Amino acid sequence: MRLHFRSKRLLRFIFVSFLLFVFVVYYYLFAVASKDLPIADHLKKKNIDKASSLLSTSPSPVVERYKEQPVHYNVHVFYYPWYGTPEFDKKWLHWNEMEAKRWPQGQHNPPDDIGANFYPSLGPYSSRDPAVIENHMIQIRSAGIGVLGMSWYPPGLSDDQGIPFDDLVPLVMDAADKHKLKVTLHIEPYKDRNSKSMRQWIKYIIKRYGSHPAFYRMRKGTKELPLFYIYDSYQVTDWKNLFDPSGSETVRNTELDAIYIGLLVQPKHLQELAADGFDGVYTYFATDGFTYGSSQKLWPVIAKQAQDLNLLFIPSVGPGYIDTRVRPWNPTNSRDRRNGTYYTNSFRTAISTKPSVISITSFNEWHEGTQIERAVPRTYKSYTYMDYAPHKPDYYLTLTRQLTSEYATVSSGSN
Repeated sequence: MRLHFRSKRLLRFIFVSFLLFVFVVYYYLFAVASKDLPIADHLKKKNIDKASSLLSTSPSPVVERYKEQPVHYNVHVFYYPWYGTPEFDKKWLHWNEMEAKRWPQGQHNPPDDIGANFYPSLGPYSSRDPAVIENHMIQIRSAGIGVLGMSWYPPGLSDDQGIPFDDLVPLVMDAADKHKLKVTLHIEPYKDRNSKSMRQWIKYIIKRYGSHPAFYRMRKGTKELPLFYIYDSYQVTDWKNLFDPSGSETVRNTELDAIYIGLLVQPKHLQELAADGFDGVYTYFATDGFTYGSSQKLWPVIAKQAQDLNLLFIPSVGPGYIDTRVRPWNPTNSRDRRNGTYYTNSFRTAISTKPSVISITSFNEWHEGTQIERAVPRTYKSYTYMDYAPHKPDYYLTLTRQLTSEYATVSSGSN
């Protein structure tokens, strides 16, 4: 009898404990977590943000819809894998970029205060986080883009705000391949860059990554060749050694032959890049009028000049530009997004030149406000981040998909 009584007491205790547990969980999820507290107070809750249908690796209507989108391999987007968090990288990388006005004490303080005018939907993330890489590939695929132009430094080298990330190339390629995307490299101005060192690193890239199914190749004549963007190419004066068939370091008609694209900044660069043996030019900058190459009204003229010089012309379009969180003196070069009108006009101007490839600046260059990655409203203390209102966080992915479809229609009609 006492045993039965104790059993009833035990069952009552378990039931009450269960109710208390349910109450605590409910209170945390719907009362505490819903408050508009700084992200720093909820850093461990990042999985809530990542639990969107975009990130889901199991089939869902949203993910399946993205898988149905056509892939346009003649649309490239510049991709930056240089971001870091304490969890994955032992410290913040790039999100805390210096605000130059207060250099050298002007470091931003993530995760609430970041070196960007917009705030990412994922929060300040690590480019090493596999979940982030997966999310990015889904976003890029949803936009109809086919190729990532991944920023690249040789092993052991990086920009002055980050750490080396050559080891991320296979991770990005694996994720890209899963979503039928391709990856090319956007070669940055690494230390002591010249024709001789470039040949060495091109050999490294092709040997290490050239056999990966996501490694991008483009047809040139009867060959399928790799394509490389070379940023700030005008800084090097001995390219002819590398790209001219008679050069001392020539890659032409060797296993290192590729389609090499130089940066067009000034008018003279067209003639110089052609003389040095480059295969084409790109304009990179999203600020209309910032350089000769990025002056969109000149694109039809530049396209014709490039054609006459047997150069590919790859115009770079962008949704806007603003970098005043890291370069406060630079509002002159800001370009308002105008709810997508700036991007649409830029893209359609590029389409009108009938290019073989259009590049987009950028997927995630947050410092310069050129990203098409998802962004969300956010206020921290006295600063309110910009966002895509009145549109949704994925507006520029959706708009990109529409514009790439327009480009595909025009391209197919001109063939």
